[in-house]
Amino acid sequence: MSESPLFQPFSIGNLRLENRIVIAPMCQYSAEEGSAGDWHMIHLGQLALSGAAMLIIEASAVSPQGRITPGDLGLYSDANEAALGKVIKAVRAHSPIALAIQLSHAGRKASSRAPWEGGSQILPDQPSGWKTLAPSAVPHAEGEDAPLALDRAGMDKVRDDFVAAARRAARLGLDGIELHMAHGYLLHQFLSPLANKRDDEYGGSLENRMRFPIEVFDAVRAAFPADQPVWARISATDWVPGGWDIEGTIALSNALKARGCAAIHVTTGGVSPAQAIKLGPGYQVPYAQRVKAEVGLPTIAVGLITEPEQAQAIIASGEADAVSLARAMLYDPRWAWHAAAKLGAQVHAPKQYWRSQPREYKDLFMDASFGQR
Repeated sequence: MSESPLFQPFSIGNLRLENRIVIAPMCQYSAEEGSAGDWHMIHLGQLALSGAAMLIIEASAVSPQGRITPGDLGLYSDANEAALGKVIKAVRAHSPIALAIQLSHAGRKASSRAPWEGGSQILPDQPSGWKTLAPSAVPHAEGEDAPLALDRAGMDKVRDDFVAAARRAARLGLDGIELHMAHGYLLHQFLSPLANKRDDEYGGSLENRMRFPIEVFDAVRAAFPADQPVWARISATDWVPGGWDIEGTIALSNALKARGCAAIHVTTGGVSPAQAIKLGPGYQVPYAQRVKAEVGLPTIAVGLITEPEQAQAIIASGEADAVSLARAMLYDPRWAWHAAAKLGAQVHAPKQYWRSQPREYKDLFMDASFGQR
């Protein structure tokens, strides 16, 4: 076994991971009516061969109205389920990577253009646009169309959509579910006082603002196999005075822990264009460190983690239990191979690629099916 802390195994609930490297969910805006296609086969296929321990499939909408863009991946129809199933089958045949999915509803940030098209809102009366939903009729940005404030029936529909998607994830044989409570999407909107202006039992106090996200978690946890993990991704701060903060994150994480949440994936921001983010290497790691120390759940850190030595230091110092990479993994889909070479560890690799091992790195690769070759 490797002595590198980054390449030590650990577990999220009953899900055992071979190392501490996670591929973060990354929207591709390339689905057709929510269904995965050739791009997803290529994209997820190459990431599955990366040597990371777990791949979290991008934010997948639980309803058509919950998509960020018309091109978002979804898990709300039989066609969505069948299309994603083809990709998962191919990945399973050639990689031992753990596969999870992030379930999401975009709320008031839905009906938007893809980033390469500017990312602006598509108005409801424009082609491919629709009316968005939110805790309150407060638009995400000035000048945008105001969302429809959810009533009880609407909230029940959203919760039930999450449950239906969770059942589809179970039928697909996915290893875990991450609930998206971050980046300004619907569940984060309920949490943040910047977006939640309700005066009922779902607004106002911290306890009230946490109520609906917890209801959704409870429903998803009950719908997914009990021996498989469900966890949450949470924005630890809105980076705006008076917004959601780390204290709320810790309170929510403790509440989720009591309900069987298996881990917390700690990120930040997304709920307001007024956010003032202080960027720098590992800039979100201190928030993960606080959650780990004060909640005690397995904690995943993310945010400008780009170098193997940096990632290893985060694990070795106890700041987080795992690191997740997004853009760095897109830039270098063999990031984990290169990290293992630098840190004296081993990674799973398909036999077809063994010839690529540099001569100076003896026994870098392990057979994905049969252990070290």
